[in-house]
Amino acid sequence: MALTKTLQSRSSDLSKPESQVEFLSSGIFSDGKAPIFRNLLDDHSSFPLKPNTLEVLQVNLGYMCNQTCKHCHVDAGPDRTEIMTKQTMQSCIDVIKSNNIETIDLTGGAPEMNPNFKWFVEHARPYVNEIIVRSNLTIIEANKTYNELPVFIAKNKIRLVSSLPFYNADKTDRQRGKGVFDKSINALRKLNNLGYGKPESGLTIDLVYNPTGAFLPAPQLSLEKEFKKVLKEEFDICFNQLFCITNLPISRFLDYLIQTENYEDYMFKLIESFNPEALDGVMCKSTLSVGWNGTLYDCDFNQMLDLKIDPNSPQSISSFNIDTLKNRVINTSQHCFGCTAGAGSSCQGSLV
Repeated sequence: MALTKTLQSRSSDLSKPESQVEFLSSGIFSDGKAPIFRNLLDDHSSFPLKPNTLEVLQVNLGYMCNQTCKHCHVDAGPDRTEIMTKQTMQSCIDVIKSNNIETIDLTGGAPEMNPNFKWFVEHARPYVNEIIVRSNLTIIEANKTYNELPVFIAKNKIRLVSSLPFYNADKTDRQRGKGVFDKSINALRKLNNLGYGKPESGLTIDLVYNPTGAFLPAPQLSLEKEFKKVLKEEFDICFNQLFCITNLPISRFLDYLIQTENYEDYMFKLIESFNPEALDGVMCKSTLSVGWNGTLYDCDFNQMLDLKIDPNSPQSISSFNIDTLKNRVINTSQHCFGCTAGAGSSCQGSLV
């Protein structure tokens, strides 16, 4: 109880990213001890952690979102005003053109809410093999401004990675808000009608599962079979793959863990489930994150914690240098246990 009170008293100071990093690094546990992620890397001859390649530029178009999900590591919502400018988007396109980047991965918030979203997609499309858009699905149903999004997305052969916490309304709405499940199903039907998720259409839609509580995801393949069976039988919905992503102990999910007295148990669960086999597949080994203002980060989670990239590397998309960035040291902290727990976790789901 004393530990819980200590955590809850400190949680009021966690609105700033640097406070979250300090909090996670402090190792407040009942016995006063916790392994340090960096030390485990060293134990497995993986320190310093460095990239294998640079295949994906993950671009955050802004923190504005039509939803306010309980687990959101971006702390996104309708009241966020951080939005990427067209000038910064152009810098991203210049980098893609000059460096043979294979994939751009557009995220947010709701990336579709950026007023220059369509412009960016159309101008970047000729230079990459694949554009990924991480959509919450409900944006399609938000208002008439976004009703034509499915047609635009299909026309540009965008690969959609869409959040759906579960295949029923209760668990989905509990995590993402009342009515979200029904809106998501309506959006999926529209996308299916355009060919998304259908064999040989060339249009891919993958779904993302995040646990609704303080536990690790179930095995990805078995959960995918379950999702496909229920969504097809009950809603006539089809999709390509299911990605299971572990909730990281940052932002709103960190608040939830502390307030529900699950923080210590969850952190120990992540630490005890550390899997060195997941290290080679973590997204920071092949992906570079671009913040809404052009700042570079090792991953989307580091961006939310404002953990800056290696100081010897370019700090902004405007000063991008692929050779230097490929040889940088990746910045890690205690939240990285979330990406290496169990089967591992990345933006493309399980790793092992």
